[in-house]
Amino acid sequence: MSLEHSTNRFVFQASLPVMFGYIPLGMAFGVLFSDLGYHWIYATLMGIFIFAGAAQFLAVGLLANSAGLMEMFITIFLLNSRHMFYGISLVGKIPNKGARRLYQIFGLTDETYSLLTSSRLPDWISPAEFQFKVTLFNQVYWVIGCTLGAWLGGQISFSTAGIEFVLPALFMVLAIEQYKSLQKPAPFILALLIGIATLLFISRDQMLLISILLSMSVLLMIHAGKRWNTQATSSPSSQ
Repeated sequence: MSLEHSTNRFVFQASLPVMFGYIPLGMAFGVLFSDLGYHWIYATLMGIFIFAGAAQFLAVGLLANSAGLMEMFITIFLLNSRHMFYGISLVGKIPNKGARRLYQIFGLTDETYSLLTSSRLPDWISPAEFQFKVTLFNQVYWVIGCTLGAWLGGQISFSTAGIEFVLPALFMVLAIEQYKSLQKPAPFILALLIGIATLLFISRDQMLLISILLSMSVLLMIHAGKRWNTQATSSPSSQ
């Protein structure tokens, strides 16, 4: 078995949880998109050139309500602004250069980030190849789902009740994998408490963005405090 084939097999096995979430969720988007009357190929193109699950679902509602381009831009920008926060943590950890690096930045999703930060690689796998192929495989799953859903939505009618739970279920699986890799409950407990507090006392509509900002702020303060204490302890006392 060639090294490339072995790498592809390892990446496929690692990305199976994402595949089981992306294909049904992409199909749900495709079915909703087909109800707008567009040809199924446009759902495929959205999966290729936009590749943002929540934003694509939001775009369906905006298109259905004849929203303007500026309104769509602002709404989707705010929705996807969360990518800036965890994307920054990967900037110095992307070994790929050139077009592959640009593609990884474009293709970074919540689920891809989780796999990149929680997967333990054997010695024979190149981190650069793994990162690139995880991003590529995940987008392929999403495009397949979007295409199948849009095509089937134009051919037959069926109920999609309950399929919206696929995304929360996928996030839960990835969170468990992150915990198994990190083995530290504190960040997860902190995120849970901040999320609940934001939901109850600050804003329901902007809960995700606000809770991410608060979580990042608290984690940065904790990190800065630990670093300051370390420097203060290790520095020689002044005479």
